[in-house]
Amino acid sequence: MLYQIYEAQRSLLEPFADMADAASKLYGNRHTLLGQMPMAQRVSAAYALFHRLGKDYEKPEFGIRKVDVDGVEVAIDERVELDMPFCQLLRFKRFSDDPATLEKLKGQPPVLIVAPLSGHYATLLRDTVRTMLEGHKVYITDWKNARMVPLSEGEFHLDDYVNYVQEFIRHLQGKYGNCHIISVCQPTVPVLAAVSLMASRGEQTPITMTMMGGPIDARKSPTAVNNLATQRSYEWFENNVIFRVPQNYPGAGRRVYPGFLQHTGFIAMNPDRHASSHYDYFKDLIKGDQSSAETHRKFYDEYNAVLDMDADYYLETIKTVFQDFKLVNGTWDVRSPDGKLERVRPQDITATAQMTVEGELDDISGSGQTKAAHALCKGVERREGDHLEVKGAGHYGIFSGRRWRTVVYPQVKAFIADYHAKAVAKASEPASAAASPSQVARPQQRAADALGQLRLDDLGDVAPDLAKAPAPQRTPVKRAAAKKVAAPRGKAAAAPARLAAKAPVSAAAKRAAPGARATTPRGNGRARQS
Repeated sequence: MLYQIYEAQRSLLEPFADMADAASKLYGNRHTLLGQMPMAQRVSAAYALFHRLGKDYEKPEFGIRKVDVDGVEVAIDERVELDMPFCQLLRFKRFSDDPATLEKLKGQPPVLIVAPLSGHYATLLRDTVRTMLEGHKVYITDWKNARMVPLSEGEFHLDDYVNYVQEFIRHLQGKYGNCHIISVCQPTVPVLAAVSLMASRGEQTPITMTMMGGPIDARKSPTAVNNLATQRSYEWFENNVIFRVPQNYPGAGRRVYPGFLQHTGFIAMNPDRHASSHYDYFKDLIKGDQSSAETHRKFYDEYNAVLDMDADYYLETIKTVFQDFKLVNGTWDVRSPDGKLERVRPQDITATAQMTVEGELDDISGSGQTKAAHALCKGVERREGDHLEVKGAGHYGIFSGRRWRTVVYPQVKAFIADYHAKAVAKASEPASAAASPSQVARPQQRAADALGQLRLDDLGDVAPDLAKAPAPQRTPVKRAAAKKVAAPRGKAAAAPARLAAKAPVSAAAKRAAPGARATTPRGNGRARQS
């Protein structure tokens, strides 16, 4: 009933907010009669503030139209690569007509950024994406507002989140041979689980995994967020924060954790800071400081835009991550798309280098929570610089703003570049002396095929006219298959069906067939002809 009451209040307040916006413009225009009245600027500022407090905030757009790559302006085309019931995989395709820039773009590493599903939209990582585009092929998960997903699409669980991540990884591996993955905040846990499950099955795993400000071990340096989860029972959350979507949305009847409740929680964490920020906005409007006022508007356009989360996913995250600590206790079982329970074993990861990033002043994921991933991944060799604590940075400062651009990104870029170069070199090595002459003669071709450097679908990082050149049209088939198998459990019970049934080819089987053609490993452990 609370959701219906909120919707009634929002509908009632919306026309008044629109009227306040109009009044603000009338009083703020010196060419109108109202604008020439005494204290008109103050009245205009007051109406503008009322409009900001009462308006409904829709999902923002990324709005990244171009980036600078080594002094050359590169155009960006944002497109949907995969469309799943609860998430879209977005690609930011780069275009340039400068030949030297094209060569750089083609050889840069592909990176999958997994955005958090914890209240805000993926556009919260706009600065992360824009910066990464300067030196990487960038994809990002764009989670959908649960109230916009019809009940016919079924439920969405934490297990489905893990399966989605695996499907996205396989999609990039199918295009480029392999990829790198970055998780920010909440997804550090399901991303680590996804890579662990792939490693346990013997599948190919990402080259690197960067985890930033996430609750891998929420027992360390607990914050207000952690304390709330431990002080309340699972039943309390289910009875007090879960409501059904009203009839005026496509997802009517779906059980969700509403965005407006999440937003209330965000504000309650720092009420004085938000009140002060809005008062400063009021004073900036009076002074005519439009630059500072616009900065305020941009921040709160993003901060106030929130989405609903499916109740099953939210409640399972509370229990798994913050109450039972199943990942660090080694008791987490994830249900695969075929219904099989699989134990999450981070110690099985051996081929994926990892880096962790934490903010010194992070009040959401406390100190040591993300770094705990290194202790879990015992099969990954530790190296100097594999953990970064950003001095003076809060939670948002490690992936957005000046510290992200000047402190975090250079180290993340160097980490990815180092291991990507090693992967390229390894893929380019000639076959063993026992290989046939035809196999030895084509090592570079096999390496290029494994890394997906010259595929037609990858020519988005190349000039448009080059994309007209004839080449095999294989990628659309792969996309269709991925889209078909991506639904979560529920009515459309099949998430990625190919997750389950593909067993890796054993080394013994390969040795038993010396006459077989040369192959390169891919995705789920299957062999592909060179």
